[in-house]
Amino acid sequence: MTPAARLSAAIEILDAWHAAGTPIDVVLRRWGQAHRFAGSKDRAAIAERVYAVLKRRSRLAWRMAGESGRALVLGSLCDIDGLSPDEIDACLKSGGSHAPSPLSSSERERLLMPLDDAPAWVIGCYPEWLHDDLARGLGASLAREAKAWFTRGPTDLRANLLKTSREDARTALLASGYVVALTPLSPIGLRIPAGRSVTSSTPYAEGLVEVQDEGSQLAVLAAGAAPGMTVCELGAGAGGKSLALAAAMGNRGRIVAADTDRARLERMEPRLARAGVSIVEPRVMEDASALGDLEGVCDLVFVDAPCSGSGTWRREPENKWRLTPQVLETHLRTQALLLRQGAELVRPGGRMVYVTCSLLPQENDDQLAKFLTQDRRFERAQTGDCESPTGTVPLQDGVLRLTPGTTGTDGFFAAVLHKNRPVRGG
Repeated sequence: MTPAARLSAAIEILDAWHAAGTPIDVVLRRWGQAHRFAGSKDRAAIAERVYAVLKRRSRLAWRMAGESGRALVLGSLCDIDGLSPDEIDACLKSGGSHAPSPLSSSERERLLMPLDDAPAWVIGCYPEWLHDDLARGLGASLAREAKAWFTRGPTDLRANLLKTSREDARTALLASGYVVALTPLSPIGLRIPAGRSVTSSTPYAEGLVEVQDEGSQLAVLAAGAAPGMTVCELGAGAGGKSLALAAAMGNRGRIVAADTDRARLERMEPRLARAGVSIVEPRVMEDASALGDLEGVCDLVFVDAPCSGSGTWRREPENKWRLTPQVLETHLRTQALLLRQGAELVRPGGRMVYVTCSLLPQENDDQLAKFLTQDRRFERAQTGDCESPTGTVPLQDGVLRLTPGTTGTDGFFAAVLHKNRPVRGG
């Protein structure tokens, strides 16, 4: 395919995504199935263009005064590639019948228009309705975080300490042809070049490594899971954090991985087998009684709360455009419910860890403050470090805060809470 034909494909895909509301990875896959003449390099280049456009959607739409696939792709040639209108037109005219039509006079004018007067949410490329919330949560660092959303997140792996060490896992990956670095913050993490898949490699097949962002690894380490504990993960999904908790526990103890989505839990089984984990029990939360046997007995409850996912926008840029006030409100209600449910499972003297991959204060500090006001049995962990068998994670006032702009990880909020023991004689 010519460069111009790739642009036409990106326009078609973006229009289909906007019209149908289908996840962009599904739209890309369907396009590839319907256009089998496109080679792997063509598909990769088209996908790269599509994701780059979604990351910058609001500023491209502002520049071009429209949100059609054509407007966004043409705007990206100026905003991302730095091409002039004449250079863009030359590219379009060189592509023949498969190229987008040449620039109109109005498109030329828009491409020359500066963005100096654009509001912050346009420059930073996030939904306008979230500006006040993001500004409240991130303060002066909002502009820096917005720039980080334009970058490509690295591919991070967690060495499975049940089967190997970090150094031995790194050696195995090197032998499989990967360029491998140690993660700078997580003591159990490895990093390979962005976009490189590991799931077909021998180290992955043997369960030596799992794909897990460094921030997610640190959130699990902050929980301080240890061998012999009874642990419940609420919102376990497909089990990525349950696997990490089991490794931190040396596969000794008990983990109940609970979720309302049976299909997601079923995807956990092969992952557990590959990792050599035997202490995780997937459990569907069909009603309020599903976890009755755990009431007051858990050493640790790990609340992996559903959220806006704003901490992962550099990886999944479409999510910021799909988020609505109604969806966010649903997340807030679910988060509060999980905190209340989790509180009843923790034994006196145990702990609960509340985790989101969000940068929004209403999902993080506001949610935490509301819970602590309502349930006086809990208090924040002391300021300092949370020791775990695999490393030390810094906490500030009992909270771990990670963002793409400050730590180079996905955005995570992890609050460590202790449940006070009953007062004797009280």
